[in-house]
Amino acid sequence: MKAKKSFGQHFLKDEILAMNIASSLSKSLGINRVLEVGPGRGMLTKNLLKQDINLKVVELDRDMIPILNKNFPNLEIIQEDFLKTDLNAMFDGQSFLLIGNYPYNISSQIIFKMLEYKDLIPEMVGMFQKEVGERIVSKEGSKKYGVISVLAQLHYKGELIFQVPPTAFIPPPKVDSVVIKMTKRVTPLNLKNEKLFRTIVKASFGNRRKMIRNCLKTIIPDHEILKDKRFNARPESLSVQEFVDLTNEVDAIKNI
Repeated sequence: MKAKKSFGQHFLKDEILAMNIASSLSKSLGINRVLEVGPGRGMLTKNLLKQDINLKVVELDRDMIPILNKNFPNLEIIQEDFLKTDLNAMFDGQSFLLIGNYPYNISSQIIFKMLEYKDLIPEMVGMFQKEVGERIVSKEGSKKYGVISVLAQLHYKGELIFQVPPTAFIPPPKVDSVVIKMTKRVTPLNLKNEKLFRTIVKASFGNRRKMIRNCLKTIIPDHEILKDKRFNARPESLSVQEFVDLTNEVDAIKNI
């Protein structure tokens, strides 16, 4: 079965790598429900099934379903678009771990889907295009640090587990890949207004060469606080916590 460009498919062929990805899920969380996104021909699936877990897979490509049914006759396969799936119904509202060799053409959207269902997903492990994966887990001060970094790390702590060469796939992609892990924060950051947080973060990185005060002029125009030297900083220098503190301060001003 040939990979389809329209699905962003690159099938994992490295057995050891698949085993390492499958074993990256944290057992200490005590959750045995796992959802795999885009199993394809089932290389990662095979290694997940060696564990004592309740595994379900979501696969959009209907041509892959007969292959999965043949190789894993007892596996629950959901033929759906993951981005349109109601994850509350996946395990009857119970929390689960998310894993996958994600299609590169929707990898950022998968992160935002995870954030939408953050109360159900305490951990995610996944394969991403290197540039995207590094952007998700990068810290302040990095040129790769941006909107998706801050929004994801508001709720999750991220780490890059290992890099993956193109030769690990059929067909080989034109880029290197990375496997990252996102683990839900045990203690949430004290954010008062998440909608305002998203607005401030997007406005800030939309003008990342400008100082924060210039980014905030559309949100709190002509306010005295913008003269404070703290607002001389550029967005990539602010940590997630500093964005939270800034949002809480702006929220208080707007509510006066």
